[in-house]
Amino acid sequence: MIKYLGSKKRLLPVLGEIFSRTGARTALDLFTGTTRVAQEFKRRGGFVTAVDLSRYSKIFADCWITTDSSKVNLKELNDALLHLSSIPEEPGYFTETFCIKSRFFQPKNGAKVDAIREVIESQYKNSSLFPILLTSLILAADRVDSTTGLQMAYVKSWSQRSFNNLELRIPELLLGGGEGIQGDALSLAGKLGEFDLAYLDPPYNQHRYFANYHIWETLVAWDKPDHYGIACKRIDTRDESTKSRFNEKANMANSLKKVIDEVKASTMIISYNDESWVTSTELLEMCSRFEDARLLSFDSKRYVGAQIGIFNPSGKKVGAVSHLRNQEWVLVAGDRKVVSEITKAEFPASLAR
Repeated sequence: MIKYLGSKKRLLPVLGEIFSRTGARTALDLFTGTTRVAQEFKRRGGFVTAVDLSRYSKIFADCWITTDSSKVNLKELNDALLHLSSIPEEPGYFTETFCIKSRFFQPKNGAKVDAIREVIESQYKNSSLFPILLTSLILAADRVDSTTGLQMAYVKSWSQRSFNNLELRIPELLLGGGEGIQGDALSLAGKLGEFDLAYLDPPYNQHRYFANYHIWETLVAWDKPDHYGIACKRIDTRDESTKSRFNEKANMANSLKKVIDEVKASTMIISYNDESWVTSTELLEMCSRFEDARLLSFDSKRYVGAQIGIFNPSGKKVGAVSHLRNQEWVLVAGDRKVVSEITKAEFPASLAR
């Protein structure tokens, strides 16, 4: 799985256990991102609908959520990856933009990405293998990047992993079906049908995922857009259409309340933390339409950016680390008896490290 701000890797055992305890068969992951949580629900037998505004999330959902591994022709997939891996390096837009004008990847790997992406577009665009192959390429590029996980900047000196050669691998596909939808949560919340369980992991602050992962957006769209700034961000990063109400402090709370009110689900799980714009009390009040709502709290290590963000681009220390840990919240709302059963038992100590 790619490096991702807000990833719920450490929370997966908790979220998966909650899903199992509800007995849910259908689930909605409305801000799915990398689909990590949607995958966990699917792995536990759920039919999951994964929704996000970003292009790369739709590709991940088509790969991991929509695709049934039992229906994939593994020989055909292996042959396709071998074919793509054998393609000679051919520098193009990706190399020029993200290896020369900026330094996210070594030029040798950028040229490989350029060559492979062109062939995926020309030979596999209408194939069921398209999202799997494109996911494989994104994962391969992520393994050789030179960032701390965000694409707003690259590190001062080349990361050690950036010297490795790009390597395509088969993503770990899952049994069963699901659905991937690209769209805005505010517009879609009440139109997606009814679910046993809905999981919400909205943005916590002003930082936009569209800008944070603009390279993946470009790699999926393959539209070779104009760009600006040191990070060579897509020019449409400035457009209002790529901005979310969830990244606006004045609008975030009302937007989240609207989504909570409109989603049709018997049980709702919401991820949040104590560094965000909405307090725990406000979050519980937003779920007043349910019979019961309870908040679980887990001590967690903060993102690495909390430590390296105190240095400027030249490597000079310009600040101090305020704190290295925070409280991750998991709110569970629904039928009183169900919520009580879910929250009274112990959970795996997954966030302690």
